[in-house]
Amino acid sequence: MSRKSLTAGANRNWLLAGAALVAATGIGFTAARLTSPKPPPATEAPAGEGEAGAAHAADTLVMGPDRITASGVQVQTVATGGIAGEIVAQATVEAEPSGQAALTARAAGSIARINKRLGDPVRAGETLALVESREAAQIAAERSVAAAKADLARKVAAREKRLFEQKVSARQDYETAQAELVAAEAEARRAATAAGAADVSRDGRYVAVISPISGRITAMNASLGAFVQPETELFRIADPSRIQVEAAVTAMDARRIQPGDQAVIETTSGEARSAVVRSVTPGVNEQTRSATVVLSLAAGGGVLQPGQLVRARIISRQSATTGIVVPEEAVQTVEGRDAVFVRTAKGFRVQPVTVGQRTGGRVEILQGLKGGEAVATKNAFLLKAELGKSAEEE
Repeated sequence: MSRKSLTAGANRNWLLAGAALVAATGIGFTAARLTSPKPPPATEAPAGEGEAGAAHAADTLVMGPDRITASGVQVQTVATGGIAGEIVAQATVEAEPSGQAALTARAAGSIARINKRLGDPVRAGETLALVESREAAQIAAERSVAAAKADLARKVAAREKRLFEQKVSARQDYETAQAELVAAEAEARRAATAAGAADVSRDGRYVAVISPISGRITAMNASLGAFVQPETELFRIADPSRIQVEAAVTAMDARRIQPGDQAVIETTSGEARSAVVRSVTPGVNEQTRSATVVLSLAAGGGVLQPGQLVRARIISRQSATTGIVVPEEAVQTVEGRDAVFVRTAKGFRVQPVTVGQRTGGRVEILQGLKGGEAVATKNAFLLKAELGKSAEEE
């Protein structure tokens, strides 16, 4: 056999061995795949559980009170009434009768001292100014004379009583002394009361101008050294926390309003405050031909300033409709449906609603809300944006 034939046979044997090795390797991989354990199937959530959790997270918004205040979102408590039951009227913020005071000079004289300026806070019983007055000196002198006479009459009566008990003096003298004592004490009380009413100082030189309430000075008509007559108004004090709202309504609307009806006070800046009807005048003003509705602000309703012009929305309970009216900006479109943001303990909840008629920037809610619930009104679109941001992050 030639050398060339031997070389070709060896190459053929190597090729056969390589093919056998490849076949064995393929068979090994196949066997390992068939005999290896299968991975456990992925655990599937119960039907509807994942969707419900996602829907719940998408319908709630966690916001603390500080964050709500900083964002400018305002919350308003709604009441049943419907658009037909709303009475809109222009109103003015006024101080309560016990929440304002006019301070006058109790005697003629010149202003010797001024302790407060316009806008300053004042405490009850605080002296705002001193008026130097001759009348004050006269009142103080009468007080001193009356007190001295009463003291003398007291001593005379005591001496006559001892003499009468010792049978030295007659009963008539004792009774006369008692009558003079009663008269002297009455005169002393009168003089002391007059001095107290005029707020005369102890030395009798000044008449003090003292505030009877706490608040701030809203008007001032006092100049140092100016001469003032008795009962001249020098200061006006108002307590910002003791205010009421007076709304002017027509005679027809006045018949529909009753004490206890709910109302909303709206300012020119868009802020809203809850209120309740306290009283309604039985007649109309001869000049304006309107009745006055007095509204009391609810606790925590915020501070308004006396003299401020506002608008009152009064919800009459005599209305035949049962819908709930909210500002138009309170209704937002969330996932293609009308909804409002209801205030919860932790933030807000998206509440789908069915809306009715719209008029004058107001929307009537036919279904989805209950009276007494608090909803976001002003800047409610910010809550919608925050809700969308939270959904994207999840």
